[in-house]
Amino acid sequence: MTEEKIKILVPVDGSESAERAFDKAVKIAANNGYHADFLNVIDTRQFMGEMQDTLISGDTIYQMTQDSEEYLKSLKQWAHDNLAFDDIDYHIRYGSPKRIISYDFVKDHGNNLIVMGATGLNAVERMLMGSVTEYVNQHAMADVLIVRTDVNNMPAK
Repeated sequence: MTEEKIKILVPVDGSESAERAFDKAVKIAANNGYHADFLNVIDTRQFMGEMQDTLISGDTIYQMTQDSEEYLKSLKQWAHDNLAFDDIDYHIRYGSPKRIISYDFVKDHGNNLIVMGATGLNAVERMLMGSVTEYVNQHAMADVLIVRTDVNNMPAK
């Protein structure tokens, strides 16, 4: 029987929690010969009006995409510079982070592990929208590792 290569999905949003998960996921992948997919989801639902017309300009969406790509490139560069790890692809998706992370992306890319931070939202956003991490943990089509500690397994500050 052929052993399937582990493909880790690492959703990142710039939050401290996501960055801790990124650090841990890269270390796991580098130490074990796994592949890593970094994913940033631009939540377009917040820009839609009642009639599904966008409330922001195409220029703004373009700039958000450019910012996201620069952020993902910097993460990839960090993994290369600090761990000599290059088995990485980065991706940008648009839509509902909950659905994309737990189902769509995993289905499209065959990831068998999702490594993500305990939360990326502030308390008010979690109360209003619900935690993406909580949703993914309950509905994902892959195993989920929720990171609450730093790369050395010490409590986060």
